Parts: sequence; structure tokens; C-alpha cells
Amino acid sequence: MSSVTIYHNAKCTKSRQTLELLQDQGEDPEIIQYLDTPPDVKTLRSLVHKLGLERAHDLVRKQEKEYKEAGLSKDSDDETVLQAIADYPKLLERPVVVRGDQAVIGRPPENALELME
Repeated sequence: MSSVTIYHNAKCTKSRQTLELLQDQGEDPEIIQYLDTPPDVKTLRSLVHKLGLERAHDLVRKQEKEYKEAGLSKDSDDETVLQAIADYPKLLERPVVVRGDQAVIGRPPENALELME
């Protein structure tokens, strides 16, 4: 099993570029197709912590129509946001790359290199 995991959406250019960058670095990451296998609230809470985010809201793609469907706003509490991402995985900012107790969002893809040092 790889020491690197990527929450990946194959339809996303940045996600594909990040995966390719990891592979170019000699990594064989565990690929989680999060739209097919959505992370649960506990996993999402862990990702927020590993990313060093102050709020779960920072992990959300606010421009998606599901943001409004889920009733989210900038004032939504963390548990509401995490449940919304679990219910609407398209809301997860992507890609998320995890190594050990650290994670980065691969926007730009070069952010993933921080975990390779």
C-alpha cells in the first residue's frame, strides 16, 4: 500500500495533473475516486485537520449547485458542512493528497510536492 493517497476525480484537469505529478515523482498513490466512494464525516473531519484548515467550509467548492442545494453558507458550522460534503461529494475541493498526518489540496498540482520532501 502506498504512503500517499489522492482523493481523485478523473474528470478534473487539476486532479489528473496532480496524479501525474505524483507518479512522475515515483509515487504509486492509493487513488480514492471520491465521487464513487464518498468519504464519511469522520474521514472528512480528519482531512480538515491534516490540511490545517480552520474551518470545514474551506474544503468546499462553493460554486457547485449542490452548495445551495445543501443549504450551505459561509456561516455554516463544521458538522453541517462535513455532512453536506458526505451527502454531496462533488462539493469536496479537489484533489486532496494525503501523506501520513499531512495533506494538501492540489491546486495548483505542485502543492503535492510539499508532501514529497
